[in-house]
Amino acid sequence: MRFGVMEDFRNPIEWRRPFPKFYRDILSQIEKCEELGFDNIWLTEHHFTDDGYNPSLMTTAAAVAMKTTTIRIGTFIVILPYQHPVLMAEEVANVDILSDGRFEFGVGQGYSHWEFDALCMNRSERGTRTREGIRLIERLFNEEFVTFDGKYTQVKNARLSPKPVQKPHPPIWVGARGPKATKKVAEMGHHLMATLGPDPAPLYIETLKENGKDPNDFKVAQLRMVYCAETEDQAWEECQDHLFHMLDFYRDIIEEAGDAEGDTEMGNSLTKPEDMRNSVLADVFMIGTPDQVSRKMEKFVSEYQCTDFILNSQFPGLDPEKGTRALELFATEVMPRFQKG
Repeated sequence: MRFGVMEDFRNPIEWRRPFPKFYRDILSQIEKCEELGFDNIWLTEHHFTDDGYNPSLMTTAAAVAMKTTTIRIGTFIVILPYQHPVLMAEEVANVDILSDGRFEFGVGQGYSHWEFDALCMNRSERGTRTREGIRLIERLFNEEFVTFDGKYTQVKNARLSPKPVQKPHPPIWVGARGPKATKKVAEMGHHLMATLGPDPAPLYIETLKENGKDPNDFKVAQLRMVYCAETEDQAWEECQDHLFHMLDFYRDIIEEAGDAEGDTEMGNSLTKPEDMRNSVLADVFMIGTPDQVSRKMEKFVSEYQCTDFILNSQFPGLDPEKGTRALELFATEVMPRFQKG
């Protein structure tokens, strides 16, 4: 199992730091993650938020590439319907070059009604736009000149120059939250990215086999909220307000989306930060001492199929020094128990 760290660069008004300093602090945290032996840094995208949720993943990925030398850099996820596929392919190639072949390209279709409305885009087209965009980007990676007559994008003799370092191209991951989307990822032959909810891996693996693909050639990433401290009380005291801010944001947009099982009931029991510790979601969160988090990891490993475990510890508004300390405890006291080799 590989271990990665999610960074969203969120800086809420309630705890706001000057953005230039805050970005420097998170980049320093990423450098520390490389030093601690994490395998990946994953960047995540939203738009038009009060807390500055990172809207520009490829710019940030390039900055991370310049600050690091070994850790892999990925997107979890670029919302592909918002992007022109040709320009996206060029940015992926550039970041792969800047990182000397360390980039992992994760995409998804998005789900926020607010964002699609603000961009005057038809949300119902997001799935077909995403799949069409992936097909065009793959052709640009693999062919010298591309002519493409799609529903949303048309190009004539388009050429990707320079090409990515990785051959035939950087790994392509696709995010999915429901059975229909999960099957599509397998049918297209890409790695799977998953978040909270029922494990999509069995359906994904079954669909890979049905399509003549070897599941051993594919990866499954699972994202979880993780926070380590010296005591359980300290862990909850440091993170609960910030974790609540995160879940409150997702609750609003996911319940409105209603695209996957349980969306409309997500987090209804949470009305204030103090609810976090004793909520039904407390078993999903990995909050506590390294030993407590290790036990939750053991349960996770027994119940979920996963090649890439991604932890989110730098919750919105959390002091980056505390987030870095939590990541350090996980890397030194939890992670070695679950690494192979």
